[in-house]
Amino acid sequence: MASVDPNKYSRNKNIKPESNLTSMFAIGRMLLMLIGIVGIAMELFRENGWLKTGLAKLFENTTNMMLIPVIIFVLWALNRWMTSPNKAETSRSGDLPMYLMMGAGGYYVFRLITTGAF
Repeated sequence: MASVDPNKYSRNKNIKPESNLTSMFAIGRMLLMLIGIVGIAMELFRENGWLKTGLAKLFENTTNMMLIPVIIFVLWALNRWMTSPNKAETSRSGDLPMYLMMGAGGYYVFRLITTGAF
């Protein structure tokens, strides 16, 4: 029978709980990301949005349609670059989409304050 270490949680004794300030920063980051996602979704799916114009340009002739495999390869390469090969370790490049969404959220907050609309 295996013996159980009575002090198996002793290595966690120095972990400090998050302060109110770090919790507020985390909530702010999350709000910026959500505003960025909503703003980009509104730009994509509006009447003559990015999705409609992009697909129209992509499928207007066969030369542009040859870019579809290139786009798929670039998305695959980005996925491989941003994910870590080992589940135990985290990659810092995986935070890039979060920071991009936060930047988009900041842009849409600025736009909302200056113009009053997205």
